[in-house]
Amino acid sequence: MRILLTLALLCTAASPLAAEEKLDCENVMAQQDMTICASRDYDAADAELNAVWKEARAAAKAEDAEYQEDLKGAEKALLAEQRGWIAYRDGHCELAGFEARGGSMEPMLVAMCLAETTRLRTQELMRYIDGPQ
Repeated sequence: MRILLTLALLCTAASPLAAEEKLDCENVMAQQDMTICASRDYDAADAELNAVWKEARAAAKAEDAEYQEDLKGAEKALLAEQRGWIAYRDGHCELAGFEARGGSMEPMLVAMCLAETTRLRTQELMRYIDGPQ
């Protein structure tokens, strides 16, 4: 999914990279710029998820350490859940792009969905790390 989004950005990009770096995502008007900003937003959400994922995995390992060998499995379950979530995210966001299938908005819609879905997953993992309240 990330590769498709990157390819879409590269194919539609007409401005030089230097202009992209200076892009003010609070005040964009052109579709290409909106897509670039949506992609940046997803990249930030993904970076946060990756940091929280490491904490969640460490929490699952610590949880497993509390159990006898035959009761362990938190880390394995977390990994299976994450793999399932990735498949869900990719399909869910691909479908979101169909709202503008083939149009210049499609990559932006996919990136926006990826960012939102990723933030929700990050919150889920943080609740796991925090444990029962």
